[in-house]
Amino acid sequence: MSLPDALTALAVGARGTQVTRQVHGSPCQLPPQASLAVYRTAQEALANVRKHAPGAPVTMTLSFGERQVVLNVANGPPPGCADDHPAGSLAATGGGYGLDGLTERAELLGGTLRAGPDQHGGWTVELRMPS
Repeated sequence: MSLPDALTALAVGARGTQVTRQVHGSPCQLPPQASLAVYRTAQEALANVRKHAPGAPVTMTLSFGERQVVLNVANGPPPGCADDHPAGSLAATGGGYGLDGLTERAELLGGTLRAGPDQHGGWTVELRMPS
């Protein structure tokens, strides 16, 4: 299965989350470890939306460039919540090492991972991997 197809399947299977998907550029074959890093990053980003911003809209963009592949997963705030909203009921689950582990994996493969709040009250995860 191609990486865009795998991410589409992941987005379609994201329970309780509406995910808009976009692919830019010509998809290329990545080394297996890089493809896995992209997939796992998308998986973790969607899990974090479920935990911390249930019901928030998500945009997942996969961009293929000449020298790098960029995955961007951005969500808005949960519907009907102010900026200081409480986390979702799943927020207390998990060990909290997901993004740290993915950042380490990206760096080992020559990439970068950035995650943090955006100016609209949402959250963005961006992975850049050499292609």
